[in-house]
Formats: sequence, C-alpha cells, structure tokens
Amino acid sequence: MSKTVRIGSGAAWWGDRVEPAAINARDGELDYLCFETMAEATVSAAQVRSRRDPSFPGYDTYLDDRMRAVLSQCMSKGTRIISNQGWINPDGAAKRIVELLREYGIDGVKVASVNGSLITDRVLELTDRILENGEPTSTLSPTLISAEAYLGAEPIVEALEAGARIVVTGRVADPSIFMAPMMYEFGWDPLDHERLGAGNGIGHLLECGAQVTGGYFSDPGFKDVPEPWNFGFPIAEVQSDGSVVLTKAPGTGGAVTLQTVKEQMLYEVHDPANYITPDVIVDFTTARIEEIGPNRVRVTNIGGKPRTPTLKVSIGCTEGFIGEDMFFYAGPGALRRAQLAKRVLEERFKIVKLQADEYRVDFLGLNAIHGAATPANAPEPYEIAVRVAARTRTREEAAKIGREVDGMAVSGIAHTGKRVPHQERTREIIGVWSSLVPRDKVPASITYFES
Repeated sequence: MSKTVRIGSGAAWWGDRVEPAAINARDGELDYLCFETMAEATVSAAQVRSRRDPSFPGYDTYLDDRMRAVLSQCMSKGTRIISNQGWINPDGAAKRIVELLREYGIDGVKVASVNGSLITDRVLELTDRILENGEPTSTLSPTLISAEAYLGAEPIVEALEAGARIVVTGRVADPSIFMAPMMYEFGWDPLDHERLGAGNGIGHLLECGAQVTGGYFSDPGFKDVPEPWNFGFPIAEVQSDGSVVLTKAPGTGGAVTLQTVKEQMLYEVHDPANYITPDVIVDFTTARIEEIGPNRVRVTNIGGKPRTPTLKVSIGCTEGFIGEDMFFYAGPGALRRAQLAKRVLEERFKIVKLQADEYRVDFLGLNAIHGAATPANAPEPYEIAVRVAARTRTREEAAKIGREVDGMAVSGIAHTGKRVPHQERTREIIGVWSSLVPRDKVPASITYFES
C-alpha cells in the first residue's frame, strides 16, 4: 500500500483565526501542521515596529497564541510543525517555542530555526534592477531598510532530516512550507521538477487556509457553504506521485468542492502555466480535479518545469507617512453634507499649507472601493463615512489631517459625527519593491535548540 502523508494548514496569514488550527491538531490525524503568517505587508509592519520599538522580538505577535493552541496535541500525536512565524527573527521565535515546550513539561523536542533570507546589508551588491520600474536598485539606497529573499523548501527538509520536530523560518515562499514535508517523506530530489511541481501546486492549494474550504468563496444566494462561521482549515492527503486528496476535519463548516479548489488554484497566479516559486515553476494547466466524495477532492497531474537560477527579493523602503481620519453623516441629505464637508477640508488644507504627495477623500458607502468607476447614478446612501487621507514626506505634515478633521466637530457641517481620536492617525509607510538575486548568493543556515 502506498504511503500517505497528511499535511494540515494552521494559518493563512498573520491575523488568521487560531481555533481551526487547534481543531486540525486535535482531530486532523496529521503528520504535519504548517503555519503561513508572513506576507510582504506583514514584513513591512514588522520592520516599522522594530524601528520604533526596540523591545519588539521580531517574530509573529500571535506566536504564543498559536503554539499554546497546538503544541500539546501535536507533540503527543507525533505531528511535526513547520511555520514561517519567525518573520525577521527566526532564532527568537525558536527560543520562545522552546520556552513554551518547557512550560508544558515537554522535553527533548528539537526546534530548528532557518535563517538566511535577510540580505539587507548585501542586497544592493547582489541585485541589479527593480522589477516594477526597471530602475537600478541602487536608487533605493537612501530609503532602504530591509531586504528579504524568498527561500525554498530545501533548508526545511535539511532540518527535518536532522530530527527537528518543529521548524520555524523567516521568509520562505508560502507553498514551500507545505511542500517540504513531501520532499522529506518521499525523498524527492530538489531538482525533480515534475514531483516538485506537483508538491508546490499542492502547497499553493493549502497556503491560503480556509480559502480552499469555502472561506472567501461564499456569496449568499450564489455560492452558499455550510456554517461559514466554523470554517475548517484544509488537510492534504498526499501520495508519493504528487497526487492529493483535499479534505477537512470532520464536524467543521465550509466545503471542499470542485469550485473551491478551482478558485484557490488560480488565486494570485498570473500565468497558470508558469507559476514561479523558489523550488520549481508550477504548471497548473495539466491538472485534473475530481470530486470523489463529500468534502473530498482529488487533484492529480499538476506539472512542473525546472527552477529559475534566481530568487525573488522583497526590498522595503521608507516612503513617508500617511495621515488618516474619518467622520460621519446619517439620514436624509447625508451625501449632500459630506460633499460640502469635502470642499471645506480642501480649502482648510490650503490654509494650513498641507504638503502632500497624494491626497484623497472617499465616501465610504458610495465610492471608496470603486472610486472614479462608481456609477454616476449610484443610489444615495442613508449614512456615509468620510475618509480623509494624505501621503506626506514628514509625520508633521501627516498630522495635519487629523487636526483639521478634529475641527469638523464644531466648525463643520450640521450633524457631523466625530470619533474621539484615541487611535493613532499617522503611520509610517514602508514601500515594497522587488528584484532578483542569484540563488547561490543566498545560502540558508540552520540553528538547533532543544526543550
């Protein structure tokens, strides 16, 4: 009988729910539980926080919550954990996990941290052009704060081979986190692009968590799924030939169907025939998808092409500040009052000489999403929020937004509803640019800890 490896999702992004991971750890009969919590925006937020808060440890702020929810179950059931919750400090995350293991009285567990993705000090030497605009990466030098290359699955596999039961990484491509167990369990060669194409394709189906079990899919009356308040995270039953059955834990909400799998398969894939990852180029055009039972979908024949000689690098740069605030109108004439309020603010920003690279006023409930594409005959809303935002070079200029919005409380239009400004109304912007670096210039390193 062929070997089956059961891999479950524990998170699809930093702010994801914790309970489905606990259910997978308890009821999923998993060999591996994988957490994906790192996006470009997440890295930017981590860099911003580390710049202003020296006490910030640099790893996932929900690391404790997630590990406390699953550690006991996973360790008692023999489920290994792979996670990129290390963010910009994988060693710190690994050490914290060891502390939690000891707190639970779980001894003798090897925890590995994978480093190497942070190349801030070398990125301008290793890269040439910015992918988005073709300019030299050297033009980013005055504003550069961080650079991270997307590593692949190989260092995770190395850590598993060394006996690690928990592996925590920094920037590793999302599908690679899920494919590493397949490479390790089935002995796939890192250059076997056919097997790795299938493995990375499966990883892509898992990386967004509930999106393949009905999350971000359900649309009432058009695409209904059961118990959307109780989505289960996906579980992959993988065979050594790269075929997989996607399912979820019993008793959870949502659904695994042809439709949910197809939507996730194409999610964020610009070219289905050439989905580039650090490990391989995935070809989804050859895939075969079959519904073989309730909440059971088999995916076979995902293709692969040889990996590229380069790795993608995300480069974070300071790009000024954003000032933002909002106020409200309700009842008949709400839009009319909001439109006059917009004119009032435009004139007052001239008075205070607001210096903004970009400035906008949106009417939430009318045009904040579609902007200029909003139909001219859109129904007038009964209530409306006026969102005011500007991008500026300095925090002082950004602060002018909140100051003038405050003035609308008593020097504004009739029936203006104003929030008490307890929240932060200015924030630093970290822009993210992309480039390519030769893969042999970004070696990974692994450090081991033990509870």
